[in-house]
Amino acid sequence: MLHKRILPLFAAAAILLVGCGADAPALTQTESKYADTTLWAYFADGEDKAVDVFLVAPTTGAGKGTNADPRNAEVQEAICGTLNMERGLYEDCCRLYAPYYSQATMTIFDMPVDKREPYLAIAYRDVSEAFAWYMENENNGRPIILAGFSQGSDMCCRLLEEYFADPAMQEQLVAVYAIGWKCTEEMTEQYPQIIPAQAEDDLGVVVTFDCEAPEVTDTFIIPEGSWTYSINPLNWRTDDTPADASENPGAVFVRYDGTIKSETPGFCGCYIDPERGTLKVPDVDPADYPPKVPVMPEGSFHVYDYLFFYRALQENVQVRTERYLAEH
Repeated sequence: MLHKRILPLFAAAAILLVGCGADAPALTQTESKYADTTLWAYFADGEDKAVDVFLVAPTTGAGKGTNADPRNAEVQEAICGTLNMERGLYEDCCRLYAPYYSQATMTIFDMPVDKREPYLAIAYRDVSEAFAWYMENENNGRPIILAGFSQGSDMCCRLLEEYFADPAMQEQLVAVYAIGWKCTEEMTEQYPQIIPAQAEDDLGVVVTFDCEAPEVTDTFIIPEGSWTYSINPLNWRTDDTPADASENPGAVFVRYDGTIKSETPGFCGCYIDPERGTLKVPDVDPADYPPKVPVMPEGSFHVYDYLFFYRALQENVQVRTERYLAEH
């Protein structure tokens, strides 16, 4: 049974498989704009895979004003670039779907938290519409992974809140990779379907962490005095047991076209800070890996969350997928 807010059945139309930058005509009978496949960065990429991933892009820095135009060529190019850096984690075992959406621009993160919400709500309206259209027209009861980074992870958590209180939807959920975002006690209390990951292979859970140097005490994602659930992507523990760099199967630095620039096994270790819940990375020099995001302090490794632990996360997607398929 689909969630009550999922859109009514759309008229049948030919399915066009398109990738980043591909041109495709709009479908007819567009009760939702997401019936137009040009509004998808990835659309059914990997038809032979048993699991779907609904992938939401992070803030790209492209676009003017407070929300980006998802039909703008510059915005689409930027979204494709960021998604290409992540797709390698999922494409070996998942069919990919990723909508362009009216993401909030970097401008809003200079605002107080309460002032940001109207613009994030605009972004989420598109993500929700795309997800509803996908569930009605493409999913067909297949298992699903929600995946994002930063703003994209925020959008994935909102999808959990809106759609996954339904037990039937929960049954389809392999996991949520909400990397580079927070998962607070308040969120889990208000929405019991938001379940922080506790192990390497638990299902229907949220896998999340945000990286920083040991000396960092405040970021806009995890403000000073607050705490978030996290899981260590090297030892898959939720306490402060450190994982040594030797346990890291590989940091991978990926170009915007998806090709690998460099790969380093044993790049870094990490541990969870019991005071903040963030993932501390003690053996990386912040001067070598600047924050890049203007609102982030020196020592924030936020933009490297996926990259520092790329191979570990890639392996974990496979582990959770295999367990789900074995049990279903």
